Amino acid sequence: MLDIRSEFGQRVRELRARSGMSQDILAYRSGLDRTCISGVERGERNISIVNIEKIAAGLQVTVSYMFSSERFKDTPAYQQKDFIVPFSERFEYKLDNEKKVLAFQVHGLLTPQNVDYMSKTLLGICNAFGKGELNILVDHREMSDSTGEIAIYSPEVAERAVAFQQELLVYSKNVVALCNSEFMVQQLNHVAQTSGIIEKATHLFDKDMLERAYSLLDINGNDLIKAKAN
Repeated sequence: MLDIRSEFGQRVRELRARSGMSQDILAYRSGLDRTCISGVERGERNISIVNIEKIAAGLQVTVSYMFSSERFKDTPAYQQKDFIVPFSERFEYKLDNEKKVLAFQVHGLLTPQNVDYMSKTLLGICNAFGKGELNILVDHREMSDSTGEIAIYSPEVAERAVAFQQELLVYSKNVVALCNSEFMVQQLNHVAQTSGIIEKATHLFDKDMLERAYSLLDINGNDLIKAKAN
């Protein structure tokens, strides 16, 4: 049985890996030294609550989530093999003109360039609508690496997502995102807070999330984003 230091270190390593971060990057984002992060992950440090808070901020999650039972593999995401399939084959979108719902989904992981392409494509559609006219439905349930292990945005992708949301803010009425984990909910809440879209945004992860998304957007279904096959 792992002691609490080893257990917490494993937790940090998992979240860092699934975010596509190196120890150096997490250390920088947390305002700590890399040797501190390394020691924490090896279970060698009695870390203070202040530094736990700093690491949580670097990972864009709450302190309470650091102790969640949701667990992941600690293999690094955002490897070259995760991007073999072209983005054009992993990105789909559909506009329902009658209901004014713009839905899009992404399979696999994103690069910053992918976000730029997606932003240009979707904002081009939004330009045909007035201020606050469109409901946005996002499907990130299949955001995973090449082995099928879930992951969230890398820091670089999160930064581009903030810029995208700042432009989307003008056109959006409500934004609902289906997430692949509570980890993603935590991160998207942080991204939406930073972009300013948080008052319009709802990020969901539970067994009823699709039905809840439809209800929030006042629709009975969507031609693109549907229940996953068992």
